[in-house]
Amino acid sequence: MRSDRIATDSAVTALAPLVWGSTYLVTTEFLPPDRPLLAATVRALPAGLILLAIGRQLPRGAWWWRAAALGTLNIGAFLYLLFVAAYHLPGGVAALVMAVQPTIVLALSSGLLKERITTASAVACMLGLAGVGLLALAPGAGVDAVGVCAGLLGAVSMAAGIVLTKRWGRPPGTGLLTFTGWQLSAGGIVLLPVMLFGEGLPASVDGRNVAGFAYLGLVGALLAYAVWFRGVERLPAFTVSVLGFGSPLAAMTLGYVVLDETLSPAQLCGALLVLVAVCLALPRKPKGRKRVSPPPPSRQSRLSRASRPAPR
Repeated sequence: MRSDRIATDSAVTALAPLVWGSTYLVTTEFLPPDRPLLAATVRALPAGLILLAIGRQLPRGAWWWRAAALGTLNIGAFLYLLFVAAYHLPGGVAALVMAVQPTIVLALSSGLLKERITTASAVACMLGLAGVGLLALAPGAGVDAVGVCAGLLGAVSMAAGIVLTKRWGRPPGTGLLTFTGWQLSAGGIVLLPVMLFGEGLPASVDGRNVAGFAYLGLVGALLAYAVWFRGVERLPAFTVSVLGFGSPLAAMTLGYVVLDETLSPAQLCGALLVLVAVCLALPRKPKGRKRVSPPPPSRQSRLSRASRPAPR
């Protein structure tokens, strides 16, 4: 893998978690309050249906259950568990629990994808976890067992989705946007009954709410997940998962710029650790073997060749 291609693919893939980092700001400033499942469903299902209408292609054969499994792991179950964790835990604790995802990806990749666990990968996991903790964890934050379990299950769900997406690839003749649409639709279908029975629909929405839902659906789902799955195809699964650390980094930056939140020295140190973890997780260009020149012919071999008759 060429170094310039690695840098380009990593930079493009990192756009997805950076966009997802804006979800907190959009949710608090634009969406109806206390409607996390509504936000997740509207984020996934309409975007998936739009992509299906554009691609006009449905799964075939084994890809019906594969698309359903990937959509549930990557989107439906993950978003549901994420919101359960967010409701039961302070935001910093939830982010810290979810930050174990690259470690799970590393273990699953070793078993299912036969990717080697390197020292740099292990160090990147530890630095990323420490960095997210400094970014988001507030002193005296409480811990709730339900929230912790939901956060861990959410991390396992997304990690398994990344690794299986990498293992199964994309069916021949299926475009990236269509493949993304399968998963978003499956995830939205999983979320829809949970949302209807758990929250119900709001009594009314205004123009600000519509703008927020449109941003989450078109930018936060349709575009961001297409970019994300492109990265899963082109980069090692572990690298993609570590790039996800960009989400809390983006959330912190937007809070500082838009909401006038202050940044502590610990948060700045956490941001630096996250950047170092991402750099360590980037795949390295394999070192080519040094070409060894053949030894010069001996005097005896030169004489032997000279004594041969010239070809006619």
